[in-house]
Amino acid sequence: MQEILAELTRNEVFRVYVFWSGVLVLKMLFMSVFTGMTRFRTKTFANPEDLVSKKLKVKFGDEDVERIRRAHRNDLENILPFFTIGFFYIFTSPSVYFATQLYRAAAISRLLHTFVYAVVVVPQPARAIAFFVPLAVTGYMAVSTILYFL
Repeated sequence: MQEILAELTRNEVFRVYVFWSGVLVLKMLFMSVFTGMTRFRTKTFANPEDLVSKKLKVKFGDEDVERIRRAHRNDLENILPFFTIGFFYIFTSPSVYFATQLYRAAAISRLLHTFVYAVVVVPQPARAIAFFVPLAVTGYMAVSTILYFL
């Protein structure tokens, strides 16, 4: 087992996958912090025990908070499948260059998606492009993996 793990960690595609997956994990963790910071800024708290003052009331529906929550939910719906299929894709023996470009495109697009959706709202098609690039990458890796193991 140690030999298999040692070989995997020497695999350049695996190393690129781990790097970009780590970036995306940090991005997703940031989304929780970003939501909390926005809740404090807008004084929008969903639970009574979170209220920072007796004068405040539980409040839902703040557009800024909800926009960040939607972006975070979109991450969960799209990055988690990317993690799974991105790992399996390693075993299809892709070229290092091509796999690197796929992982990089997906990760950077997800970062851009959050930026144009929740940080500085940019009109369409910015968000759509940032959404569909990683979706296409994940779809391509899924089809490639399925065909390889067929």
